[in-house]
Amino acid sequence: MPPDLNSLRVDQIGSLLRPAKLKEIFAKFGRGEASDEELRRAQDEAIRDVVAKQEAHNLPVVTDGEFRRTSFMESFSVVAGVEEWQMGVKTYHQVLARKDTNESLSHKGQDPILLNRKRVTERLRLVRNGLLDDYRFTQNLAHQPAKVTLIGPDRITQCYDSESSRSVYPTVDEFLSDVVSVERKMIAQLADGGCQYIGIDGPGYTAYVDGASIDAMRSRGEDSRANMERSIKADNEVIANFPGVTFGIHICRGNRQSMWHREGTYDAIAEKLFNGLNHQRLLLEYDTERAGSFEPLRFVPKGKIAVLGLITTKVGRVETVDELRRRIDEASRYLPIEQLALSPQCGFASSISGNLLSEDEQFRKFDVMLETAAKVWEA
Repeated sequence: MPPDLNSLRVDQIGSLLRPAKLKEIFAKFGRGEASDEELRRAQDEAIRDVVAKQEAHNLPVVTDGEFRRTSFMESFSVVAGVEEWQMGVKTYHQVLARKDTNESLSHKGQDPILLNRKRVTERLRLVRNGLLDDYRFTQNLAHQPAKVTLIGPDRITQCYDSESSRSVYPTVDEFLSDVVSVERKMIAQLADGGCQYIGIDGPGYTAYVDGASIDAMRSRGEDSRANMERSIKADNEVIANFPGVTFGIHICRGNRQSMWHREGTYDAIAEKLFNGLNHQRLLLEYDTERAGSFEPLRFVPKGKIAVLGLITTKVGRVETVDELRRRIDEASRYLPIEQLALSPQCGFASSISGNLLSEDEQFRKFDVMLETAAKVWEA
């Protein structure tokens, strides 16, 4: 019997650590030393292997690990008009190289995409839905449902240089309307293709509690609260009226190469955000003190699941069942246990470089997640 995706007690965000062989072929491709066909073959082989591993570890949903992308933000493709933005995304992983270690190196870093906002060169138009091809390939390999991830309109808008794009879009609202239209076409094709679970990446929402991000908005003459309300409306429009599809939205504070780039607890935005978003599953980063307490969970309405991102993807230390159970018990003081679930706090490789842990540690974290969930919800 297929799992009830709305009420899954465990989850994963999307990206997984790329094997060295795949990273090598990406590098060769970037230097012009490997063909499209060679890259595709390497991707296919790596995805076959990682799907088999996920099923061997009994994960109830699988992903392709985002192995065809260099960054999680590459999902908004192939879309006419955002070519400059896509080129920026493809260099996302090249900004900082650091020693590979399992020491606690999680520290604050700049997000290069947000520092170098890109113009739009023509009205947005979906050229090809690469996500549909990716979904079909993965689902054909899997016995469990394949989850697909798509960058949300909030983050896309935050990467958009509206001043340099006025000849194409006189207002941000006009641009955002076309973002919604393109993403709805992508989702409609995925739904028609049988996709049952779509995860929306919404890392931009933490900007509305981060002091530096709010200051940057203010310097551009923007109102952060108005921006957030506009983004909630757009996110809801993207997912409206797709019966049979479960939607999750993931909210974090940055994850590239085990770094973070935003601070701030959920308290100031929780009531409006948790009640305003129509996604069935709220996947919330909760692995460090930067997330604050579980108290804002009291604003999660009935009918939604808060997926607690208690398992860090930034370092290799594997959490214990006891510590995860204690934190879930603490969260259940504010939201009934029936509305809680467990996951890693983010993907394991927001960019192709990946976070600073090993593949073995990645799957051990999944194992402890499943063991914890069995003791909490199946006891």
